[in-house]
Amino acid sequence: MSASHSRITVQNIGNLPERRVMSAGWWLAILMVCSSAGAGFDQRDATALALASVHAHVVALDTGETLYAKHAETAAPIASITKLMTALVVLESAADLDEWLPIVERDRAAPANAWSRLRIGSEARRRDLLRIALMSSENLAAHLLGRHHPDGYAAFVATMNERARELGMTATRFVDTTGLSSDNTSTAADLTHLLAESWKYPLLREYSVTTNFQVQFRNPSYSLPYGNTNRLTRNGRWDVGLSKTGYLNAAGRCLVMITEIDSRPVAVVLLNSFGTHTPLGDAGRIRRWLETGDGGRIAGPALEYERSQVAACCSAPEQVAVEE
Repeated sequence: MSASHSRITVQNIGNLPERRVMSAGWWLAILMVCSSAGAGFDQRDATALALASVHAHVVALDTGETLYAKHAETAAPIASITKLMTALVVLESAADLDEWLPIVERDRAAPANAWSRLRIGSEARRRDLLRIALMSSENLAAHLLGRHHPDGYAAFVATMNERARELGMTATRFVDTTGLSSDNTSTAADLTHLLAESWKYPLLREYSVTTNFQVQFRNPSYSLPYGNTNRLTRNGRWDVGLSKTGYLNAAGRCLVMITEIDSRPVAVVLLNSFGTHTPLGDAGRIRRWLETGDGGRIAGPALEYERSQVAACCSAPEQVAVEE
């Protein structure tokens, strides 16, 4: 990891608006962790950690220290991880979350498959579209959140890029609100900044880790069930506080989340993995490596995919653990 990595920190939140104030439980946990004597992961050997994801970044959120980085500064398509910035812009716009929004046809062609179960002509609350865009990666919902922005869709996307710059995400570019375009790109290091900022919003945390939700629509009246695309949110062995998944052919399988490991909040970014289960396996290997030093092994097809992708995107192997 180069010295240019910026520190990921949780800023003072004493005077932040209600939508942005962290829950008392999480904030108290951070304060307790920061004040505990000798708190910290033991130094680990980065070469012992086997990850199938092409890009990775692991940060101890309470201290801002990078624990592990792998091609974390190389930009790549991020698919539906884009929706995390979409959600952030919606909340910061102070738009009425209880407003009923019309479900309308897309006003621009989708660059990838944008099939949706939403019925054109019906209506849904903005908060429900926000929730299913996060937890279930509903593409038309994410598109409509930008479409119904008071200043229009283009202004919404411009705000996404402006917020990225403000957060220090210098290698990040957004072109739509869904992530369906492979031109939505970022780095694993940049996305840890987005995770840290998003974590300050209770609604983003709640909505992103909702396991199952039934959305009620009107005109006509109907309901649709949705499930979370991150199976770890339903796994009792994991305490996931914030989550977003993504997938495109050009991006591979992607996962970003904040989870508790060894009683500490840890931000995990995994980009371009092979297969549905690969980022979940990488998350498990990261947790085991931090807890025990055992970095596990990668299955053959996933390893072959990782090697071919690294050869195509990255000039040299890079897997770095940083001392605390």
